[in-house]
Amino acid sequence: MTPIVAVHGVGHHAPAHSPQDIVAGRSRRWSEDLAQGLGLPPEHLDLCYAYYADHLHAGRPTAQGGTEDDAALDRLELDDPSAATLAADWAEALGLPRATAQGRLAVPLRHLAGMVAEHLSLDGRLTRAFIATLFRDVARYLGDPKARAAARETIAEAIRARRARIVIAHSLGSVVTYEALHAHPELEVDLLLTLGSPLALPHGVFHRLSPAPEDGTGRRPPGVRRWVNISDHGDPVAVPRPLSRRFPDVDEDLTESISLFDFHTAARYLRSAAVATAVRAHL
Repeated sequence: MTPIVAVHGVGHHAPAHSPQDIVAGRSRRWSEDLAQGLGLPPEHLDLCYAYYADHLHAGRPTAQGGTEDDAALDRLELDDPSAATLAADWAEALGLPRATAQGRLAVPLRHLAGMVAEHLSLDGRLTRAFIATLFRDVARYLGDPKARAAARETIAEAIRARRARIVIAHSLGSVVTYEALHAHPELEVDLLLTLGSPLALPHGVFHRLSPAPEDGTGRRPPGVRRWVNISDHGDPVAVPRPLSRRFPDVDEDLTESISLFDFHTAARYLRSAAVATAVRAHL
């Protein structure tokens, strides 16, 4: 069987469980989702889930309660001002006016969340929870050199240990994987499949990548033979589109209708016909 490594996005920290248990449980779940799209039994896939979220939360207190309320966004803005700047970059990429003044967010994050929810016709409560999770994890990855290096090395080691031929990276995981593969050019994979990727987000992500973009473009990791990017046309994280404007080395850049409402979850992407087509060619 073709070994596959799957790299998660934001919101996957599970402090009540050991990393080993998380990898075992979520490897099964992601195998089931991918197998459903492929029309195969899950046991016909050799998929390992690569877990790095613990590095983003190391040494930080465990959040109390849910993250769906305005207070969670207020705490995030207070604890990590860079998250607010990331959110402003994101809102601008979505087509909203840049709500910053003198380098700081000119409106509270909870108000920005309301603007985004109205702009995208999304549920306000879910949007607040999503923004709190998304920008907490992205800000920690990009802003903490120690956590960034540890997350990157975890992904590189998973690819190396499994001798992965296919790497599927979702959301923030596409950023971690992109940097890990560049940091380890000796790692060779037949297919890099990025799903719902924010790699092209100006300023917030794209201009902070390592290696830094040259002349406004990012480069394919040297060990990647084929790179396919897939985004749902309504996915607010995968902006701006198309990714290939910033990464011309992408072999195939697809915008698909993955799910009407649940458009950023890994499960929906993994079960999609577009992912099945990309993966099947390399099994």
